[in-house]
Amino acid sequence: MFDEPNLVSSAGLVPEVALAEAAGLRGLAEEHLSVPTDKGANAGLKVTSLVAGMVAGADSIEDMAVLRHGGMSRIFAHAYAPSTLGSFLRAFAFGHVRQLDAIASRFLIALAGMTRLLGAADSAGSAPQTPTEYALLDVDDTVIEVHGHAKQGAGFGYSRVRGLNALLATLSTSASAPIIVAQRLRKGSCNSSRGAKRLVGDAVATARRLLGPEPVVLVRMDSAYYGRGAIGAAVAGGAAVSVTVRMNPQIKAAISGIGETAWTTIEYTDAVFDEAGARWISRAEVAEIAFTAFATGKRSEQVAGRLVVRRIPDFNAEQNAAAGQGTLFDLWRFHAFFTTADPAVLDTVAADKTHRAHAIIEQVHADLKSSALAHLPSGKFTANAAWLVLAVIAFNLTRAAGTLSGAQLAKATTATIRRKLINVPARLATSGRRLTMHLPQGWPWQTAWTQLFDRVSDPPAALAS
Repeated sequence: MFDEPNLVSSAGLVPEVALAEAAGLRGLAEEHLSVPTDKGANAGLKVTSLVAGMVAGADSIEDMAVLRHGGMSRIFAHAYAPSTLGSFLRAFAFGHVRQLDAIASRFLIALAGMTRLLGAADSAGSAPQTPTEYALLDVDDTVIEVHGHAKQGAGFGYSRVRGLNALLATLSTSASAPIIVAQRLRKGSCNSSRGAKRLVGDAVATARRLLGPEPVVLVRMDSAYYGRGAIGAAVAGGAAVSVTVRMNPQIKAAISGIGETAWTTIEYTDAVFDEAGARWISRAEVAEIAFTAFATGKRSEQVAGRLVVRRIPDFNAEQNAAAGQGTLFDLWRFHAFFTTADPAVLDTVAADKTHRAHAIIEQVHADLKSSALAHLPSGKFTANAAWLVLAVIAFNLTRAAGTLSGAQLAKATTATIRRKLINVPARLATSGRRLTMHLPQGWPWQTAWTQLFDRVSDPPAALAS
């Protein structure tokens, strides 16, 4: 029988929401959101409710009912009904989404100052990196599939899947997992580079506020973003870039100028390390040549750097040779990227390896799509754009909770943190006007949960000192 009024299914929301409150989420929403009419009343509480529901696993507006059961009303004073939260999101205009972007940025900076989001010792400006390392800012887009024709902006893009396009920028260091520093929802049929200039500028600015003057930020992007807009925004913000390039005549001419002795064998698929020769035995090689991007444009738009090229044997040529149709000379496939990274920090081999690690952003895309972005719940485009920003806030909040719980979950996915720390059943009891949560005996992650709870219950720094 569903008749127990003192049970809750997600006891981990208590420290999560406490952390969000301490980082000022509610206050930021009250200060910066100006959604009109009664739909926008109590914006701070509604934003917190939406984020809490996403942290607990909600991926639709209807799922926000997970906040209203058993003893939840004894723990949280205001958990709004799904219908109220849906009306709130549908009242958003484009300007309100941009206000929510600003809230997400400020909230992230506050979280980084309270936790080890970037591997820092509870300080946003002291990430444990040496000046010879880069902080990595990755930019890429993903298509969120939708069904039916009622979704505003839905269309078929490069993936040939009907959906809406989400452009994200993630920031990571050698000591931390990626966090999301900028986001934008676009129509499904848009070009990947649309709006990238502004998003890259915003992302670099937020990264600088998070990291302080050190370390230098390296912006990694694929060939869709090789253009004056995105690269110019990164360079103008004081960041270095590492961007895949298309094989146009200018690039091919530069590659042809690389001498045969300049190629270095690298660790690649099926590579073997020769200890006697202290080198990799591999079929992939890299080399570089000085290169100026956009050399045919205005002098102010030209960017000097290096063209790093990786070559591997052409697979089709190998198949033909095996069939007895050999070639007179070796045939290669070339993969090139343009970078302004300091060669004293990232030499040719290190630059190639670092650039290939850009694929880490795909893990963030998958994480979001297995959580709050499994669906875009509204037919209205601006409501879905706001939903994306709230999903990013929930992602960063969950990541921050993982870092507070100990090293074991500092780099865990949202699903893992939710399973071990958030969706923990509890029974509420009152004694001496004191509310106590009784959690399961023998919970395997009791230590991590307790550490998270204790950390968010710490007194403010001023009182603690």
